[in-house]
Amino acid sequence: MLDSITERRWILPLAGVLLLWAALVMLTERFSIYSLTGVATSASFLIFPALGQMLVITTGRGNIDLSIPSTVTLSAYVCVVVSGGTNAGLPAALAAVLCTALATGLVNAGLVVLLRIPAMIATLATGYILASLTLMVNAMVTRMGTPPLLAWVATGRIGGFPLIFFVAVAVTAATGLLLGYTAYGRKLLALGQSAEAARLTGIRTGRIVASTFVVSAILSAATGMLLSGYAAGAFLEMGTPYLLQSVGAVVLGGTLIAGGSATAMGTLYGGILLVMIVTTLQIAGLPHGIQDILQGVVIIAVLSVAGAGGRLR
Repeated sequence: MLDSITERRWILPLAGVLLLWAALVMLTERFSIYSLTGVATSASFLIFPALGQMLVITTGRGNIDLSIPSTVTLSAYVCVVVSGGTNAGLPAALAAVLCTALATGLVNAGLVVLLRIPAMIATLATGYILASLTLMVNAMVTRMGTPPLLAWVATGRIGGFPLIFFVAVAVTAATGLLLGYTAYGRKLLALGQSAEAARLTGIRTGRIVASTFVVSAILSAATGMLLSGYAAGAFLEMGTPYLLQSVGAVVLGGTLIAGGSATAMGTLYGGILLVMIVTTLQIAGLPHGIQDILQGVVIIAVLSVAGAGGRLR
């Protein structure tokens, strides 16, 4: 059983989701199927940046993308401004958001790979630049509105369940296939386990690391677009919650923070579990600051257990 859990670390967050759901159903009448769909919706928006964060973390060496919140917020504003709130403006908005994401990802990649600046410092600096650009764009916004088609994707339902959740599951499945069944995925995992060994085998490690930052920026930008559709506009600090939560979902999902091993399915379940934990704290009526503290405690506890398990193995 221990070997099975070690190989399939997504089992633990899935078990956590089921146990917490059962506890909430038994302990409170306020938690219903409607509440579960709300959890699925919130988790869906989290899963996109979490998957990008997972790829960055998998490269090892303490790599992490701290520009995610600013990328999310700026992309939401770009979508609102360029689209003009119409379906006709959606293609131009998609192109503008994609260009924003590519520029962000390439800048992060250049700072980390070419200039060899630690990822946390490089992406933090990029995030500050993006935050300044967001303030400038915010001053240009005269009215809010998003394309109806985008709003439908973000808020629509299929059989009473959020459409956005099915999209998140599809992206998770594609990421899982990428990691488990492609040469790129094997190279990425090998890089995270030992960058020097990967380089000696002929893997172009710089390109692999750069690609993860680009993908992370693209997924974060997609989150910003979808959030603008869900909220019918954009607002400052829209992406702030996704800094801690993107890392939390990755860690709770079973991806090794040291790199070299990742699970897309675990990240999906980790995101759902993290949102359910936040929901539980909200139902308990705890202040927002206490909620953040408890989220941090949970993440630290999971990291401690994972570290102890790694040392034991």
